[in-house]
Amino acid sequence: MQQPRGSRLHTYMAARVILSIEDSDTEFYLVEIAVKKANVPIRLYRASDGEQGLAFLLKAGPYHEAPRPDLILLNLNLPRKNGFEVLADLQAIESLRSIPVVVFTSSSYSMEKDKALALGAQDYVTKPSTLDGLIDVVSRICSRISSSSQGA
Repeated sequence: MQQPRGSRLHTYMAARVILSIEDSDTEFYLVEIAVKKANVPIRLYRASDGEQGLAFLLKAGPYHEAPRPDLILLNLNLPRKNGFEVLADLQAIESLRSIPVVVFTSSSYSMEKDKALALGAQDYVTKPSTLDGLIDVVSRICSRISSSSQGA
């Protein structure tokens, strides 16, 4: 499969798939580092805005061979279609509704957290301010999907 521009892939045996919908190159790079350091079998894909994320999930356009993610890491502050709009679309599309979504954002506003959870997010995580904190959070998220998939 040809990778969309700006996406990177980590391949491991029996890897679970995470789609990171993140517009910041720096933030995505830090997530990549954290996934590598988590030492959990994860294939990490990236969409850089909400519309691109939905195209990936719907296998539209250049994403016709995209894998179905086991988890979506969703930033809220995205161009073209924000994270709340993506969550609403995921709930409206039956085939996508079952994919777990972790909102992974710099916002710590309780109103945003409540809204994201009401729109179907399974978790709301405020991005840590240190690399070690980020590695810890991403490791826990990766371990959670890796262990939950072993019984599947």
